[in-house]
Amino acid sequence: MTETEGARLFREAWIAGVRKHFPGEPKPGYVSGWEETPEWERQAAGAVYEQVRQFLDVSDGHASRLSREQKGRFVATAWIAQMFRHFEEPKPGYVADWPDLPEWQRETDADVFEAIEGALG
Repeated sequence: MTETEGARLFREAWIAGVRKHFPGEPKPGYVSGWEETPEWERQAAGAVYEQVRQFLDVSDGHASRLSREQKGRFVATAWIAQMFRHFEEPKPGYVADWPDLPEWQRETDADVFEAIEGALG
């Protein structure tokens, strides 16, 4: 899978997770399609996809034994690094630590990891 395909997989898993876990109606930007996704966000999604892919590879498949929370934390931390890469002063919500994320976002991040894991498995 190319990084662009991986980025799209990330975005599709994110949208599905938001639709599943977000309480009420999500902001349009949370569920906008690939064509409406800003370039920086596409790049960030591709980079995080690639980090998850490499993590799964170097663990020789044993990352599947991580808890759902550990999987979500991995995605969240990788995303934070991308926010610092793309923004000099990112919004606090973009770089919030795991305990400070809303439950819907923690669940969605875990869904993203598991979607990538499933696509590569």
